[in-house]
Amino acid sequence: MTVMLEENLAEPPKVLTIAGSDSGGGAGIQADIKTFTALQVYGSSVITSVTSQNTLTVNGIQALPSEFVIKQLNTVLSDIGAEAIKTGMLFNSEIIEGVTEVLKQYATDQELQLVVDPVMVSASGSTLVDPKAVHAMKYTLSPMAYILTPNIHEAELLLSDDNEPRVTNLIQTLEEMISAAKKLTALGPRVVVVKGGSIAFDENMKKVDANTTDGKLFVVDIFYDRESDELIQLKREYIRTKNNHGTGCTLSAAIAAGLGKGLPAKEAVSKAVEYVQAAITTSFTVGQGHGPLNHFHGLTRLPLSHPSALEPYPFTNHLIGSNPELWHDFTHHPFVQQMADGTLPRESFLHYIKQDYIYLQHYARANALASYKASTMDEIVAAAQIVIHIAHESQLHIKYCEQWGISYDDIMNTEESMQNVAYTRYVLDKGHSGGALDLQVALAPCLLGYGVIGMRLFNDPNTKRDGNPYWPWIRNYAEDDFQQACKTGMNLLEKYAVKLAPSAHHLADLVKIFNEATKLEIAFWQMGLDRN
Repeated sequence: MTVMLEENLAEPPKVLTIAGSDSGGGAGIQADIKTFTALQVYGSSVITSVTSQNTLTVNGIQALPSEFVIKQLNTVLSDIGAEAIKTGMLFNSEIIEGVTEVLKQYATDQELQLVVDPVMVSASGSTLVDPKAVHAMKYTLSPMAYILTPNIHEAELLLSDDNEPRVTNLIQTLEEMISAAKKLTALGPRVVVVKGGSIAFDENMKKVDANTTDGKLFVVDIFYDRESDELIQLKREYIRTKNNHGTGCTLSAAIAAGLGKGLPAKEAVSKAVEYVQAAITTSFTVGQGHGPLNHFHGLTRLPLSHPSALEPYPFTNHLIGSNPELWHDFTHHPFVQQMADGTLPRESFLHYIKQDYIYLQHYARANALASYKASTMDEIVAAAQIVIHIAHESQLHIKYCEQWGISYDDIMNTEESMQNVAYTRYVLDKGHSGGALDLQVALAPCLLGYGVIGMRLFNDPNTKRDGNPYWPWIRNYAEDDFQQACKTGMNLLEKYAVKLAPSAHHLADLVKIFNEATKLEIAFWQMGLDRN
């Protein structure tokens, strides 16, 4: 039985890319088609060249005969058509001139929404095409463009004298980027977008070396429309990542997709920049070199984002943020606050530090189990480093107890409290019954919480220092070695979260584990106050 639909679904806009093929999948035709799919337009393609490349190298490139490129283009346009077209790597003057002639004929029948990405110079500054191709790009294809999207180096090449070598370092400041965008409209395009991803600026918009400069940095793309004389600075945060292969291809494809949907140029470019920024922020590692963007960040809704410069600890913060009131009750418990002002009863602290040593023994066992459950040497070493830190901490703990008149025999003869039993056995149970990530989550509140408490009290001007018997305890958890152990623990959490990619259901279970362990931490503090 055939079921006929009363109405046909609306056809998606059709967008065509004319570019080279990237065998590694991160740039070129592959990046364009992924972008079109993610932005919900129908993508067709004309391939101009094929490459042999991966994330480490390009070790071969073969241009297709210009006649065959033209045949592809005529075939696609005569049947499928396109609401918008983008060009990428066209490789040589014959292909550029052939493509231009076909597009001129096509433009006589309908308005041509053409985005020209003048792929001539790599982001590192290496020239990719010969002088004839540069001349053809400059005087044959670029004048047809609605939007031209050069990177800094391509802008310099297009602005250089035809009879002179390319002038490098011509564009180094924001003002020079703006000037270049305006000058390039003289070639014919209505809109020029100068891509500034290779220049990092500080907060004062001064160019800096991103490899040697700490803190928040920025990049800017310049949008200039010569008809409206509208200039826009598209500023966004610089992301420290090696996964940036195909950024230019992706941006021009996203702009073309926006034009294909009927967006005006300014909105198409703005949305494309946002799309690329999110794709870089959520990028993931493929291969050993410069990996691709995450083109499908808007389609594949991951329960968690991957770590990035903007958010280095998304999983950790998700756990803590799942119940901020509970986390506050733990890190601001009366036991903690009374240590800060020196009013905690001595008996409460003595009971606590004896139980805490017993806890450390079980905590070390649990981290040793985490090392055993690890699947890579890096994970094994990371968990083992925490065990070593705990062993060092336990030796300091014994000396600290001696300062309070508690001998090692006193500690060993101390009966383990029920709160201690409940907490440590819960952690070990999660280690035995669950996976490596479950165990790391169960271990996390203790390590992270003590790190947060130590730094908060150490930096709080209201914390009593002179004459406070608990000041050494506070100072210990604020010192670099413990804070480094916290970072090691958080990094391990994040690596496991990326590697194991917990589903939404598993993530909910992990949140429960974290919050249950946090409750047991609170009970541990209360045990000290109640001395039971």
